[in-house]
Amino acid sequence: MTITQNKTVQFQDLGITDYMDAFAKQEQLMKSIIDLKTKNRDRTDGNIEETPNYFLFVEHPHVYTLGKSGDEHNMLANEHKLKEIDATFVKTNRGGDITYHGFGQIVGYPIVDLDNFKSDIHLYMRNLEEVIIRVIAEYGLKGERSEGETGVWLDVGRPYARKICALGVKTSKWVTMHGFALNVNTDLRYFEYIIPCGIKDKAVTSLARELERNFTEEETAEVKEKIKKHFIDVFGARFESLNK
Repeated sequence: MTITQNKTVQFQDLGITDYMDAFAKQEQLMKSIIDLKTKNRDRTDGNIEETPNYFLFVEHPHVYTLGKSGDEHNMLANEHKLKEIDATFVKTNRGGDITYHGFGQIVGYPIVDLDNFKSDIHLYMRNLEEVIIRVIAEYGLKGERSEGETGVWLDVGRPYARKICALGVKTSKWVTMHGFALNVNTDLRYFEYIIPCGIKDKAVTSLARELERNFTEEETAEVKEKIKKHFIDVFGARFESLNK
């Protein structure tokens, strides 16, 4: 039985979408891929179907999400404060600790079958980081990895090290969900109400802060295009739009 690797990634930009709505969309896509993998495994006639891959861009209204291994004590705001700042708090099933999603942030959710690329979750995470490192390099920023601390950082090893992109994923049967959150025009004050990713001694930053200017809607769209371009290069993928 020969299974060919499908490198096509079906892409959709969901725009501003509630976190739980996007979560449900991811779960539905993930389940559809896993169900097809199970069907392929059980086939006896050799008619194997290629499993699809998806990539969603989304922008969430203010929300704090806590990973399955996270510590609730890293959420510093109580219910009253959350209401005051118009934010919600959600426990989710990705890896990692607590993070913030909000307006001005580009969130990318690849729901891909790693059997179509390489079945190695560590490599997958490093490749996602590499995509963002290449993107911000186009803006003159040197993105780096910090040992033991997933994500993309600036000035690693210095007192003012700061994270510009958070990552957290879940995999099942080598199918991924969740992904990355790149701060572009993000209101960084919202990070003051958490200990981001459970890391107390490092700050958070954004493209806007580092470049000392806000990104227009058109410029933010350009950042998304750069993400797609470098995802294609790093993963050897090709994109097919699902947007109408």
